[in-house]
Amino acid sequence: MRQLTQEETKTLFSKIANYTGRSLNQLIEPVQDASGKPGERYVFRIQNSRVYYVKEAIANLATSIARPNLLSLGTCIGKFTKTGMFRIHITALDIIAPHARYKVWIRPNGEMPFLYGGHVVKAHVGRWSEDCPEHQGVVVYSMNDTPLGFGVTACSTAAARKLDPTGIVTFRQGDVGEYLREEDTLFAT
Repeated sequence: MRQLTQEETKTLFSKIANYTGRSLNQLIEPVQDASGKPGERYVFRIQNSRVYYVKEAIANLATSIARPNLLSLGTCIGKFTKTGMFRIHITALDIIAPHARYKVWIRPNGEMPFLYGGHVVKAHVGRWSEDCPEHQGVVVYSMNDTPLGFGVTACSTAAARKLDPTGIVTFRQGDVGEYLREEDTLFAT
């Protein structure tokens, strides 16, 4: 497990910032506990092209384990492809969702089509964040504020209001149904 290079860090942060915006800083800053003292600091580490989000103290302890023997540590954010691009995994949803800048809530009749790997159509949207631009990262929620996945907007919210009910509003990037559909390859090394 090693630290990310400058180029890897830039690629990772630009991808995550597409979903979180300026609140990306809150992922790196030390978390304060109830008494106000600075708590644990979280860091990003890479192992076999997969990026993990882990407490700094645990990451320092992991250096004593040989790289071939270390399979996973912390929360897997995603992985770098062979071409150097970064792909966010669904396991990052718990980290991205609380800091999401733009959100889309889907109705109960649209949850299952989304969880089976479909895009979000206008007829399934219950509400969405105002002033969301085109090709912006969004987190998809159910109507009771449970994060279901994330995606990229197909059009701005102003243009989406004019779409017909079968028009695609959000392209799916990941959903919690992947845990079942890709259970053989999601955590494979």
